[in-house]
Amino acid sequence: MKPSSPATAVILAWGWRRMLIAFLAGAASTLALAPINFWPAMFLTFPPLVWLLDGVGAARWGGVRAAFAIGWWFGFGYFLSGLYWIGSAFLVDAETFGWMLPFAVTLLPAGLAVFTGLGCVVARLLWTPGHIRVLTLAAALSSAEWLRGHLFTGFPWNAFGYALTTPLPLAESAAIFGIWGLTFVAVAVFATPAVLADGGRRSVMPVVLAGATLVTLAAYGGLRLAGNPTETVDGVHLRIMQPNIPQDERFRYAAKAQIMSRYVLMSQRADEAALRPHPGPQAGERMVGDPGGLRGVTHLIWPESAFPFFLTREPDALSTIAHMLAPNTTLITGAARLAEPVPGRSEKHAYNSVYVIDHRGSILATYDKLHLVPFGEYLPFEDLLERAGLTQLTNVPGGFLPGAQRRRIAVPGAPDMLPLICYEAIFPGEAVPSGERPSWLLNLTNDAWFGISSGPYQHFQQARVRAIEEGLPLIRAANSGISAVIDPLGRIIAALPLGQAGLLDAALPRAGQITIYARIGDFLFGVAVMGTMAASLLVRLMRERPTQVH
Repeated sequence: MKPSSPATAVILAWGWRRMLIAFLAGAASTLALAPINFWPAMFLTFPPLVWLLDGVGAARWGGVRAAFAIGWWFGFGYFLSGLYWIGSAFLVDAETFGWMLPFAVTLLPAGLAVFTGLGCVVARLLWTPGHIRVLTLAAALSSAEWLRGHLFTGFPWNAFGYALTTPLPLAESAAIFGIWGLTFVAVAVFATPAVLADGGRRSVMPVVLAGATLVTLAAYGGLRLAGNPTETVDGVHLRIMQPNIPQDERFRYAAKAQIMSRYVLMSQRADEAALRPHPGPQAGERMVGDPGGLRGVTHLIWPESAFPFFLTREPDALSTIAHMLAPNTTLITGAARLAEPVPGRSEKHAYNSVYVIDHRGSILATYDKLHLVPFGEYLPFEDLLERAGLTQLTNVPGGFLPGAQRRRIAVPGAPDMLPLICYEAIFPGEAVPSGERPSWLLNLTNDAWFGISSGPYQHFQQARVRAIEEGLPLIRAANSGISAVIDPLGRIIAALPLGQAGLLDAALPRAGQITIYARIGDFLFGVAVMGTMAASLLVRLMRERPTQVH
């Protein structure tokens, strides 16, 4: 290693310079994520993390405290840059929640960065000079990412493995070992150039192997895509309605008539007149839909929490839906559902739900969201935080309640489907419970909270990977976008862009064969992590033995 090399400068960095390098490397890593998707950026950001950990071996406590600090600053930069858009949600009702914006934008990344710091601590405890340290880092960081996705209800947003999900052929291996396995591969591949600073001919071989790994992933993905063309279900014609209603209007009960008018007119025709604001019916008038406008449509799909009211408490809204639907058309929509009152308690609670409604206005099936968003749909430590003046962002009196279980739903005229409401689609391995495998996944969401930002693109990217992992088509209806029809291999059959109103007509892709990941879950990832850590520990013990004998 040359004394003036970049690696040497990073290794010898001290104090605030060390932390700044870690922070900038973490922040720059988000260039690999949606919507930029410049995945080679991580070839420049992960090697400095290796070199920083190389440089803490002589610090107190064997460098453990310094390793945690390095990992924390790397993670803080990564999550601050990747999750900045969360602040937009606090501006929807700025008068109530605006003061919380700087805390939310910084405290969440700070908390998530603890996992990255712990991953670097584990890596440092097993650290040995040589090529194996790259695999050690991959095992430790991917394990920390797995914990981040599971502890405290889990928040697996922007796992490092998503850097290898664009272009699509690279993502196909998620069907074998899931996003956590892809995270292990991503860290190992992107950190490998660090070994070039070690010098010698042997340092080139790991880089060659990393390149070969990427080529293998791409070749496997290309062959899988070529050998599995998209097939569709006969007799199913979907129509997805993307209304693009601003978030501050969607929860105003006074906008009830205008919202229903927009939904009905948009659902029946795709011309520009349907996309313009409508005042709704005048006093004494009744809005009657035209079933002919849905001719040929078997399933009309509206997004999450479509109404600023409880649908079952508004007979006129159900009547409007009944008049709109043709006899062979079924509506699937998101809506808040009022929970049964609890004896002795005056406050009301609601579920974030999906309704299946027929042409008579009858509700055929419901599903209640199981995995709620902390602080968005419920308050952890509710009593304590409410005394401090905090409420959940959705501001539903009493908050939302979680559903009982995730289950598939029978839909007239189509194969069984399994709903995933909003961010339920980001949890790998949880999307389809054992024994509940459907023929398609339905993701209803409302990303209007976050405007035109990176957030909706990242959400879409993660939902797309769930389709690949499970080998199931995914239909997505989003209020403001991105709505799409995705086949079991992650191909986008049709889509509506972010921030635009419109209709999307498409056939329903047919389910693929059950994937290896759907069968065995994270087993292969666990084997890779445990095997790597065991090998790293063995190498470290063997290197330390001569010193102890001497």
